[in-house]
Amino acid sequence: MELFISDLDGTLLDGNAEVTGFTRDTLNRLMAKGLNFTAATARTLASAGKILSGLDLKLPVILMNGVLIYDMAEKKYVRINSLSGELCQLILRLAKGLGLEPFMYLVSDNQLSTRYERLASPAMESFYNERREKYYKSFTQVDDLSQHTDNVIYFTFIAEKEKLAPLYDALKDNEKLNITYYYDVYDNELWYLEAFSSAASKEQGVRYLREKYGFDFITAFGDNTNDLPMFRAADKTVAVKNACKEVLESCDEVTGSNEENGVAEYLLKTFERN
Repeated sequence: MELFISDLDGTLLDGNAEVTGFTRDTLNRLMAKGLNFTAATARTLASAGKILSGLDLKLPVILMNGVLIYDMAEKKYVRINSLSGELCQLILRLAKGLGLEPFMYLVSDNQLSTRYERLASPAMESFYNERREKYYKSFTQVDDLSQHTDNVIYFTFIAEKEKLAPLYDALKDNEKLNITYYYDVYDNELWYLEAFSSAASKEQGVRYLREKYGFDFITAFGDNTNDLPMFRAADKTVAVKNACKEVLESCDEVTGSNEENGVAEYLLKTFERN
C-alpha cells in the first residue's frame, strides 16, 4: 500500500498560497479512485485547514513540522509533542538577549493558541495580519511570555538571516530541540527559525503514518530544507522544479514547479499508469 505526502508552501500550493482548481480536482478524483494522499507542513491547523478545505482528505495531516498530527475526520489532534518549561525559558532568555521576538504556540483541550509580546518588525506584522484576516487565526498579546509556558509546543521567529543566525547557533546542538531554519518562499530576504521538541519532525510524522496505516511505500514531495527530514522517512523523494539546491540535490526525481501543478501532474501520470 502506497502513500503520497506533500509539503504545502512552495510545493503543492501556488504563489498565492492556494491549491489551484486543477490540483484540487485532480487530487479529489484520484483519491476517490483510491489514492492515499495527505500533507505535511510547517503551518498550523488554522491556515492549513482552510487551505486544504477543498480536498477530500481522509488521512491525518502533519502540522507544524511534525509537532502536531491532526485527524481531519475525527477533528482532533492525535499526536502532540510539547516542550518542557525549562526549554521554553531557555529559548525566551536567549531570544531576549538577541533582541528577537517570537510567536509562541500552545495546545490545551484540543485547541491551539498563539501568544506574543509585541510585533517587533514589519515581517511579524505581516505574518500576524495575514493569518488573522485570511485564516481567522487567533493571537493573544501578553506582557511576559515566560509566565505562560505550560502546554507550549512551538516557537516561530521571523527575521533576516543574519539576525536569526546567533539564535540558531545557540540552539542547534541542543539534543532536546529540533530547529528548522529556512528562507521564506514568498520573500527570500526573510528567514524562519522554528524551535520545537526533538521528538517531533516531519520525519517522525511520516514514520507515524507508515506504522499506523501499514504503508509499505511512501513518496514525498518537497521544495525547502525543512522537507529534508520528511525525505529521510520516504522511499521515493520528488522535488518540484522550483525547489532549493539542497532539495534538488537530494531527491530521486524532479517534477514541474508549484506554479505548474507539479505535484498533481506527477500523481496524475503515476497513479493512472499504475
